[in-house]
Amino acid sequence: MIGFIIRCLVATATLGFNTYLFYTGYWGWGIFMIFISFLVVFSFFRNENMILAVVQMQRGNTEKALKYINRIRYPQFLPRKQHAYVLFLQAIMGAQQVGLTQSEQKLRKAINLGLRKSEDNAMARMHLAGICAQTGRKKESLSLLSEAKKLDKSGMMKDQIRTMQQQLQMAPSKNQMRMAQMMGGRKKSPKMR
Repeated sequence: MIGFIIRCLVATATLGFNTYLFYTGYWGWGIFMIFISFLVVFSFFRNENMILAVVQMQRGNTEKALKYINRIRYPQFLPRKQHAYVLFLQAIMGAQQVGLTQSEQKLRKAINLGLRKSEDNAMARMHLAGICAQTGRKKESLSLLSEAKKLDKSGMMKDQIRTMQQQLQMAPSKNQMRMAQMMGGRKKSPKMR
């Protein structure tokens, strides 16, 4: 919140100074200050921690990316798409720390807010399908995988989606899992003759 207030003060100061430069006749400096004012106003729409996290993700350093994402304390004040990406990255990178239920909630909220790229939507649905498969919701997992397959236009996740679908086809149903838990590993008694 303090960063937002500082951005507002810097933006009004640069716009005021820019107006002063044009008023006094320093056109060259005024044009130069337009670019600086544009950078300050652009910072309202792009969070610096988000940019740094994406760069670290591209380099493959997920620990630093998670550190930058966790620096964003109030993602609800970001623009809608950035809020979706913050939730998406928190759910994917911090799934082991946060747990399955919170990760599922964050992924669903990110999908509802809307991710920009169709590949990101496919990735979110694939992770959500994996969570559903682990909790025993086979039908929902299969429907999420089919949606992810449609959204994956570049074919980057084609093999992953196919292997997940094959594993789900071989996985026991929820009733079979429940029956196995009820049996409790009890051995069959020998037949009486």
